[in-house]
Order: sequence, then C-alpha cells, then structure tokens
Amino acid sequence: MPAKNRFTEETALIEACLKGERLACRELYEQYSGKFLAISLRYIKDHDLAQDVLVEGFMKIFENLSQFKNAGSFEGWMKRIIVTQALLTLRKNQKLRMEVDWDTQTEMVEFNPQIGDFDTEELLQVIAALPLGYRTVFNLYAIEGYSHREISEMLGISENTSKSQLSRSRAILQQKLKPNQQKEKNNGG
Repeated sequence: MPAKNRFTEETALIEACLKGERLACRELYEQYSGKFLAISLRYIKDHDLAQDVLVEGFMKIFENLSQFKNAGSFEGWMKRIIVTQALLTLRKNQKLRMEVDWDTQTEMVEFNPQIGDFDTEELLQVIAALPLGYRTVFNLYAIEGYSHREISEMLGISENTSKSQLSRSRAILQQKLKPNQQKEKNNGG
C-alpha cells in the first residue's frame, strides 16, 4: 500500500525531487504512474513494452526535472515526455510506419459520436484496435490535443499525412461504432 502523500503542494514535491529525496521521487512516480501507463498503453499495445516506456519516461522526467520552469502544467510537461518516449519506442522498434498521403482533395470525415452512447472502456477498446499509424495520430490529435503541425514534427510525416491518418481513423471508428449506436436505439437508449 502506497504511503500517504507527504507533499501537499506540487512545487514542494518538485523541489524535494530536485534535491534527490528518494521518498519524494517515489511519491511523484506513484502519483502519476497509473495515469502515464494508461497513456503508454494507448500507443503501445504490449503491456511489458508500455511498462518499459513508463520507466524510461520517468527516468527522463527525473533527469530533466531542472528544465521545468513552472511555466504551464507540470503534469502536461511530464505527459509530453511520456508520449515522446512512446513514439521513440515505436520508431526504435520500427513499428511506426505511416501510409503515403491521400489525395489532398479527399473530404475529411467528421467524427461526432454521442459520448453517452458508449462507455469509456468500450471506446478505448475500439481506438486500441485501430491500425498503429491511425491510432497514433488519433491519440495525438483527439486525445492529447496536438496540432497537425506538431504531429508532423513528432512523427516525421507531412501535415497532410497526419490529416489523412486522422480522417481514416475517424472513418474506421464510425464504422465500428455504428452497430453499437444502432443497438442503443433498438434498446430504447
């Protein structure tokens, strides 16, 4: 059972970690590891590899902690490191291959499910089943909030490729979720 949080303020926790206090480092890890493992698993299906991403990400967080300047969210800063580590791992394992650009005239698909129709676990399973490139761009854009420009820089692809991957992922998601929407309507939902 984890120890009760000793630090009530984030700045005090960061300062203690910077001083090398092991309990503070452990507390930081315990406070965020569950959330960051879930983020890793959105990109990397293999649980053991996602755990490796988490550990490597935290190592980078602790190594670079002095670079955090309290400008913006600390959690957001750490989250970016975890996402970057997941993408580096995908690249290193040569699993991240993006498809070539679609014709730029292709209409972008809008994805507007009614969130109440699906439970979170069901939606996450459908997203996890997307092909790797589609899932990666969808996660970065729709869940993490990165722009197509940022995604193109992170993945080494063009902005149009990012847009087409997102459009394709939305089309697949709508197809997979459509039977569930129909089931809800038939059940009076």
